[in-house]
Amino acid sequence: MSTIKDVAAHAGVSVATVSRVINETGYVHESTRQKVEQAIKQLNYSPNEVARSLFKRKSKLIGLLLPDITNPFFPELARGVEDRMQESGYRLIFGNSDEDEHKEQDYIQTFTQNNVVGVISSTNDHTADTYSKLKFPVVFLDRTSGDKPSVYADGREGGRMAAQEIISRGSRNITVQQGPKHVRPAQDRFEGAVEVLEKSGTAFQVQLTASFSYEEAGLKAKELFAEYPRTDGVIASNDIAAAAVLHEALRHGRKVPEELQIIGFDDIPVSNLVYPSLSTIHQPAYEMGRAAAELLIELVEHGHAHQHIIQLPVSFVERGTTRKAD
Repeated sequence: MSTIKDVAAHAGVSVATVSRVINETGYVHESTRQKVEQAIKQLNYSPNEVARSLFKRKSKLIGLLLPDITNPFFPELARGVEDRMQESGYRLIFGNSDEDEHKEQDYIQTFTQNNVVGVISSTNDHTADTYSKLKFPVVFLDRTSGDKPSVYADGREGGRMAAQEIISRGSRNITVQQGPKHVRPAQDRFEGAVEVLEKSGTAFQVQLTASFSYEEAGLKAKELFAEYPRTDGVIASNDIAAAAVLHEALRHGRKVPEELQIIGFDDIPVSNLVYPSLSTIHQPAYEMGRAAAELLIELVEHGHAHQHIIQLPVSFVERGTTRKAD
């Protein structure tokens, strides 16, 4: 395999000159640049994606930043992005921010250093200087972002659906889990549910949660039955939280769905594997990922897109944790 030294020797220039040509930094005379590019072709020198894309004058790398890869919802998003990107010859560099601002900034810097031509980000702070200063297009995924290019599901309508369905199936003392306050989609679905509950006059209480982690889900499920033992319906903040509530309900001897109904959110694969299987609000995660990739490809290749804001519909999936509607 050829090295950068081989390229330099073949072109009759220094290693530093080859590096400047590859990274497009500093001045290199046009005739010298042509010698280096010819040497790279002849020696088939390709140490990384930057070098492989040298002669296309544009990288084929895309940065993908997700908040929590342990949540099964996000790998579905990522798969949609990856499949669509591969169809157009793009490759992904992936980052997991853990909802941490510093990790997010570090990954954006890494993306920039690797000469990505665009980024898809599930950030909660789309107005941050980190994004406003970037010289390549960004699409926000699963996050509302004002007038910036973004793809997300209708979480508020999903919250309304969850409340309507659990009321129509007979629950009259409902606990609504409010997801992390810094996560906009969590607040959208919470506000949608509360809107319907208040309008219907149904008794309800709110349980605050600070994260979507498995540990928090288990802890909050235990607290729920300690604080609200008479609740007969739970609108969970997501499917992980719903599964934890189901586990704790069965541990307490509560019959699901006869005595207690549960509705999750996301429709991750595991929601159909627990018993009884989870009724939930389906978000089209894979389709969201593909749509975000399509939008970014348009921005990269054409400088504009036909549609900057894409909102996908959600739907109720009836399974075993809810009763039949009257």
